[in-house]
Amino acid sequence: MGATSLDTYVHRESVIHRWSPRLKLVSLGVLMFAFATVHDLALVPWMLGLAAALYLLSGLPLAFLRQRLSYPGLFILALVVVLPLTVGDTVLAQWGWLTLRQEGLMATLLIVGRFLSILTLGFILLGTTPFLTLLHAMRSLGLPTILADMTLLSYRYLFEIAAMLATMQQAMRLRGFGQKRQRWLRINRQTMEQLAMLAGNLLIRSYEQSDRVYRAMRLRGYGYGTKSAVGQSAAAQPCALSWGLTGVVLAAAIAFVIAELGWLR
Repeated sequence: MGATSLDTYVHRESVIHRWSPRLKLVSLGVLMFAFATVHDLALVPWMLGLAAALYLLSGLPLAFLRQRLSYPGLFILALVVVLPLTVGDTVLAQWGWLTLRQEGLMATLLIVGRFLSILTLGFILLGTTPFLTLLHAMRSLGLPTILADMTLLSYRYLFEIAAMLATMQQAMRLRGFGQKRQRWLRINRQTMEQLAMLAGNLLIRSYEQSDRVYRAMRLRGYGYGTKSAVGQSAAAQPCALSWGLTGVVLAAAIAFVIAELGWLR
């Protein structure tokens, strides 16, 4: 994934792209928290519908979302497989030793619904707002300078570390690593030692790189100057469209919270 992969579509023209970065950040953040509070399965279709509507308004291609959902989706795959077969007492169907349980299935649908809805909102935010503009918006909302700088450096040098890892892996392959087509179940001690050396080398090189960057920043006056002004794109006065979108999204977030509290009573 390239260093500009998240910024590929940020210069498109859409309703969400024209949304003020500060208002967009606050509104979508509040809506994410509202989605996270939902525990009633009846609200899941409404969450998915609202997230899908916002994604359509953003003008982002479906491939952008599909490619980025694949990686975090691996972490939730275990829950999707295990919960319906292990949680609950109400049996819906049974095939030999496999038992499909109602409570586990409902919990899985709820988790997957919240997962897809929240991540879709996050990708809408990242896919329609330049990363630097997003950081400026956070700064204007009170994010400490040190945290903003750490976030920017982490984002920038994450791709440097990935390129460094790719170079090291290529060097290992040129020296014969992996040529014997070793399977995962047949990994021997020598292979584990080589992988451990790779991880250790990457850690050391990353530390050395961060130390060089820090020294270069200090030599250029980092930490001694005045606070930088907030970017004009984040500080610009929001237009009527931005306020309208903010009102609709915040109203939807409040509605989800009220609906959830109403069902809990």
